[in-house]
Amino acid sequence: MKPEPMIIQNRSGHEIRLDKFLAQTLDDFSRSRIQKLISAGRVSADGFPVYKKAELISPGTEIEIDFPPPEESDLQPEDIPLEILFENQDCIVVNKPAGMVVHPALGHPTGTLVQAVLGYLPEIEGVGGVRRPGLVHRLDQDTSGVILLAKNDRAHQFLQDQFRDRQVDKTYLALVDSRPPTAKGRIEVAIGRDPKHRQRMAAVPDQSGKPAVSEFYTLENFPHHTLLKVSILSGRTHQIRVHLAFLGCPVVGDSVYGRNKPSLDISRQFLHAQRLSITLPGEEEKHTFEAPLPAELKELLEALRNT
Repeated sequence: MKPEPMIIQNRSGHEIRLDKFLAQTLDDFSRSRIQKLISAGRVSADGFPVYKKAELISPGTEIEIDFPPPEESDLQPEDIPLEILFENQDCIVVNKPAGMVVHPALGHPTGTLVQAVLGYLPEIEGVGGVRRPGLVHRLDQDTSGVILLAKNDRAHQFLQDQFRDRQVDKTYLALVDSRPPTAKGRIEVAIGRDPKHRQRMAAVPDQSGKPAVSEFYTLENFPHHTLLKVSILSGRTHQIRVHLAFLGCPVVGDSVYGRNKPSLDISRQFLHAQRLSITLPGEEEKHTFEAPLPAELKELLEALRNT
């Protein structure tokens, strides 16, 4: 059912840019959504369509917004338990288990994180797009740990802006085969599609990939393995896994970029999103969320320490 048009008036007493006026008036709308409405000719001023977001709106001008019919979603909510680390009116932070796909994709139509969150929070439907409601960032299927979802468009835009502008601190724990060339370091290597295996990513020349930066620090050494803390300053697909494999110390259990046969008895890759620090809507200081290391990874470390 098509929503009714909205009519609002500039009562500010001064001229104001159209996009700024709408952003101040429509609290739950992201800047990108407002700009799309304007460029699509769905915003009128005193009966005339306005296509420029920077158009100045005089005091008393009536603005009419003709909302398009909502895009239908075929995502079905599912009753899947969630380990919730934090929740408020704007966002929810979940400790994602390894093995759970973040959103439906080829071969994974059900049992995903977004379907579980839809089952818990039906109102998140459509936030940031119908295919990936609420998602601000992603984790690989076999990576566990902290993942953040937005509950409304305003929060979604606010949080995504920080990821885009590299204002988010993301820390992972990775157990790797062998040992990196130095105890700590910075990897600045572009990442792009592997020219020989298009389903994989690879370290590539700068001009054919996207810039990617990772920093690592050794937490613990074992005879044939190393436990690393890894921070990423960019968010490329499979970034940590590709960068560590590039160094010659792939993540233990990584069947794509690591050894064909795992060096340890593990059914997943040893990569865990341990900590995420980000500023939440309405706050000035960063909020830090942490997810404990899963039991199977703790047990593996203990076995190495006792060897």
